[in-house]
Amino acid sequence: MLQRIQSIYLLFASLVLFALFFFPLAHNVYINDKPSSIMVTGIYQDVNGVQQHTESFVALTAITAIVALVPLVIIFLYKNRKQQIAFCYSAMLVLIGYSFWMAQTVKGAAGNITLDTHSMGIGLFLTSLSIILIIFAQKSIKKDEKLVKSADRLR
Repeated sequence: MLQRIQSIYLLFASLVLFALFFFPLAHNVYINDKPSSIMVTGIYQDVNGVQQHTESFVALTAITAIVALVPLVIIFLYKNRKQQIAFCYSAMLVLIGYSFWMAQTVKGAAGNITLDTHSMGIGLFLTSLSIILIIFAQKSIKKDEKLVKSADRLR
């Protein structure tokens, strides 16, 4: 059962969430008159052309790691598809809340500066992509459940 398409979707959802550690949530934002990048690990400012880590987001970093592991855990619940579907719904709700928290963290770190399309980073869109991948996985799990039920009727 691990070789099913939903496992691929869930694996990609997890990889996309782990990519949050590499891509900025916002870049080219001026904090204290210095160009800065905001990532899930903290704020990085350009000081004399070198990126320095000036502020850490410990809670956001820890929750990001936990949230990124959730789709991997869902993969290994393949023996109980109903539980897998329930966890997919739960993961989507958690990701929506996580996205809101992440956006509020960026907004709080940037101060009165409004983020436009030039300063938004790829990281702000990665949670939306992972939600879409989890929706695809959930639909595939439902399709498998339907197939198993139809095969059981034939017996």
